[in-house]
Amino acid sequence: MQKQNYRNINLPELSKQVRSEDIFNLFVDRYAEIIPQWMPLQVEWMNSLYRTFQDPEKFMIIMSLIRRTFETYTSNFVKIDYKSYFDQDEIEIEAINVMEISKALDIPKETARRKINELEELGTIKRVNKKIIIDRKTWPNIKPQDTIIRISRFLSSLSNILNDDKKITQTFNSKELSNTVEEYFSFCWKLYYDMQVPMLLTFKKRFGDIESFHIWGVCVSNQIYNSEKNENSHMSRESFMEKYLLESKNILGINAMSISDISGIPRATVIRKLSKLIKLRYLSVDMKKHYLTTGTHAKELKDIQNVNLQNLSKFAARIYNLTLHSKK
Repeated sequence: MQKQNYRNINLPELSKQVRSEDIFNLFVDRYAEIIPQWMPLQVEWMNSLYRTFQDPEKFMIIMSLIRRTFETYTSNFVKIDYKSYFDQDEIEIEAINVMEISKALDIPKETARRKINELEELGTIKRVNKKIIIDRKTWPNIKPQDTIIRISRFLSSLSNILNDDKKITQTFNSKELSNTVEEYFSFCWKLYYDMQVPMLLTFKKRFGDIESFHIWGVCVSNQIYNSEKNENSHMSRESFMEKYLLESKNILGINAMSISDISGIPRATVIRKLSKLIKLRYLSVDMKKHYLTTGTHAKELKDIQNVNLQNLSKFAARIYNLTLHSKK
């Protein structure tokens, strides 16, 4: 009887898998170290989101269409790397269903229809026969190269903290993480949008519109930036939030012009949204016209942050484990 040859298969070592629960617990335990690294990334992403179309909801429509397309790839076990995706002259995306987009993004149906038409007028998307196409000229606006670099650096730094806390036995450098994201781009960016879209929708519901949340986020990021002048690594999450995000005493605020420069939102819009945020008691303003966060909605915002950190933990764990698997 002929001997059958079996190929050695490198199966994942389950004992080395990174658990999202461990990452979330680290966020809570070492919040004061991690949040100053994460919050600026989110603000940078929000800035790029706004500057792409000067309309965050248009970007969210594109994001929703790409996300659904990547879901289709994933469900059919199709993997597309970053270079292959953006080397194409045109990419076919999921058919546009105005009602589905309206419900998914919490946009009135007629508003969704109008914004889709405007995206077609801009040439961002076009209909070819029965296909919906993203044209190559759109790539400079939606290519996430800078975001991949920033995310990879953050995840690398986070892995060092995880390793220091004995949550994982190895660390990941930013290059290998970015290689993973680029190699498995369609899958990884689906995971990224799975994290970011619910975050945007939750805060949109809380603040009434995305620009108001964006402006509030710039104020938060400014206060966290100012916190880095002090040694805070020993502080608990509650103490850090109390000192730098809720009470905001003895913290330098930020003026409307700076918020406009950072976010890309026109100054007149910023001033109008700031007035709304003060009325709703999300922000306060001092005698120098510097804006600061308040603790009025602390419980609700902390609950939202818990969900967002859980989603970030799941995203980080998936990227780490995919990187581990790619090393085999």
